[in-house]
Amino acid sequence: MEQTRGDTMFSNAIRLFDLGGFEIKLDPSWFLIAGLITWTLATQYFPVTLPGQTGATYLALAIIAMLGFFGSLLLHELAHSVVARRFGVRIKAITLFLFGGVAELENEPPSANAEFWIAAAGPAMSIALGLVFWVISGLTQATGVSAALTMVLVYLATINVILAIFNMVPAFPMDGGRVLRAYLWHRNGDVLKATKTAAQSGTVFGYALMALGGLAVLQGGLPAGLWYILIGLFVLAAARSAYQNQLMQSTFKGKTAAAVMIPNPVVVSPEVTLSEFVNQVMLKHRISFAPVVAEGVLIGQIDKDVLSVIDRDNWTSTRVGDVFAGLDVAETIPPDMPVDALMTLIAQTGTRKFLVVDDHKLQGVVTLANLIGHLHSADKATARVW
Repeated sequence: MEQTRGDTMFSNAIRLFDLGGFEIKLDPSWFLIAGLITWTLATQYFPVTLPGQTGATYLALAIIAMLGFFGSLLLHELAHSVVARRFGVRIKAITLFLFGGVAELENEPPSANAEFWIAAAGPAMSIALGLVFWVISGLTQATGVSAALTMVLVYLATINVILAIFNMVPAFPMDGGRVLRAYLWHRNGDVLKATKTAAQSGTVFGYALMALGGLAVLQGGLPAGLWYILIGLFVLAAARSAYQNQLMQSTFKGKTAAAVMIPNPVVVSPEVTLSEFVNQVMLKHRISFAPVVAEGVLIGQIDKDVLSVIDRDNWTSTRVGDVFAGLDVAETIPPDMPVDALMTLIAQTGTRKFLVVDDHKLQGVVTLANLIGHLHSADKATARVW
């Protein structure tokens, strides 16, 4: 499965090397799943399929098979990445982590056709690898080269086919879910509606996995049950995140701060007392801050944090002009700033409100709550027409 641009879930990943122009990284969570797979293979799979060997032999075979599995995962993600690059989609990195591998997309596919081929490339690679390993395992078995090698190859063939089948479940953002989105996108021409439906399938699948895990736990299969629950939680979170990312991109595409700002916001004069500001501005208009404007020129802002450090008894004798915060360039933006750049700024700085200013004159206000409101409206509109 792929992540959209702006994804930060792998901020602690370790860079390993570059391969074909793609940065290959390893998230610390990988060591947990690598250890679990190695332990399972060394204590269960190989002792059953290849009895009579020493513990050291089983461990060595398990490590080789585990590395072969993750090598297959890397090729799976490389297939996504190579095809994505051919369609002009930039890949931030390929990361191996707890739940397998992921190609981190910096931008979404430009068309339904591109989405389909990018999504299908990974499972196609896994099927191809499975066939190759099956053929080689058949040859080693026929020639009697090594029973141990044959079992490793059989495992890799089987796990690649399972990987392809699992990824093709139509649950976004897994590969099958992206194929589903490509189909819906092509049929209806609306990527947001297609993403919402595909994400809903991912949500259902996530809950199904969690239910299956809960049933396994009740039947005594604690390790397997917890694993299903973890995967279900990941799919659930990924589906919701993918839809929210697409909702933001579709809602704010091509829009500037001027298009989403609150125009003609409530302002306050520096001559107003704090008591008047609280009663006639904050409480009346239900706002927590207000720009301070003198003779039509924006000079700063005042909010509830300023009030909190001033004794209430002094509110009637203290004017806004005595205590307001001066104009902070970091909290002002031009009206032509793209909204996606604004969202990046919010994520980087943590600032929740901005004053839209042009030539020292206040044009409007943009707050995080204001932007979320636009997203909720777009989401409701999608629900009505889909």
